[in-house]
Amino acid sequence: MKISVERNQLLVPLQVAHAVVERRQTLPILANVLLTATEHGFCLSATDLEVELSVPGKLDKCILSGATTLPARKLLDLCRALPDGTVLTVDTGGDRAAIRAGRSRFSLSTLPATEFPGIDVTGDELVLEMSQRQLRRAIEATYFAMAQQDVRYYLNGMLLEINAGKVRLVATDGHRMAVTELALEVAPELNRRIIVPRKTVIEALRLLSDDDAPATLRVGLDHLTLSAAEVVFKSKVIDGSFPDYERVVPRNQDKILDVDRVAVREALGRVAIFANEKYRSVRLQLEPNLLRLSANNAENEDAEEEIEVDYTGAGLEIGFNVSYLIDVLMALRSDTVRLHLSDPGSSCLLTEPAGGAHRYVIMPMRL
Repeated sequence: MKISVERNQLLVPLQVAHAVVERRQTLPILANVLLTATEHGFCLSATDLEVELSVPGKLDKCILSGATTLPARKLLDLCRALPDGTVLTVDTGGDRAAIRAGRSRFSLSTLPATEFPGIDVTGDELVLEMSQRQLRRAIEATYFAMAQQDVRYYLNGMLLEINAGKVRLVATDGHRMAVTELALEVAPELNRRIIVPRKTVIEALRLLSDDDAPATLRVGLDHLTLSAAEVVFKSKVIDGSFPDYERVVPRNQDKILDVDRVAVREALGRVAIFANEKYRSVRLQLEPNLLRLSANNAENEDAEEEIEVDYTGAGLEIGFNVSYLIDVLMALRSDTVRLHLSDPGSSCLLTEPAGGAHRYVIMPMRL
């Protein structure tokens, strides 16, 4: 293979692909990117055996088409170190790649392209079409509730459910839960339920833009493929059974109030400064026309904020992890948020007053 490419034309897709390169790889080839060149351009692919990312790019000239794998970190560092506008000539032969850039010469070791492990995509797929903004905002509204390195491995990801004409994203760490419904029209008979790994969710969020450019999700039984802006992202799914999330959503709560989302978020942020660093608990005291937020810590420091609310029901005192509340208030975009409460031992449901696509459940803490 022999190609000529301008530095930025290689650097930009390399930066995207490098994000999935396994840093502590078990196989040497996982530290490499697969470079495939034809007269129509080139494609860079990287994988860690769980996810695979393919990014296209343009060439100045393809002198000889072919494919090889190159050390991802060294190639990225080299491109970053070269001046803007530099034209690189990459010539591979045997187990070496000779790179020329002006009067500079570099030699990189290579591994055969035939040894590069890809993710096989087989079986039937359900295809979902939407804008990148729509998918990105749905992920943003949900992903923060995923578990991290939980022994219940099925919680270390996000549920993608297609059922009864609805498409939902669900995440939970056992203490809180986020449910988002995408405004998509799908046939009622379509049914699929997969758990998308945490790394895949984070990478998808990094790749998706906040605009109306198209995105396509292909949902298989054991894999997921995301196509956006010519980038193709494949992922295996978590083999496990996600909890029945609808059973967790509290029902028939008798204490309901609407609060200004920004005002409560800012008040919680101030109170959180004085919360116990380990437990992060905040006390909510609900009285007619008043919501009182308070916290204290082991140094006998405390904080209290009062917010006027339109509420005429019975009083209630309940505790929550303040970080969980702030996460929800940061994720929502509505001016107001509706709190559904019952008693000190029951979970809180947070929604948008008009219903909306989002539901959040937060378990209480013992005061």
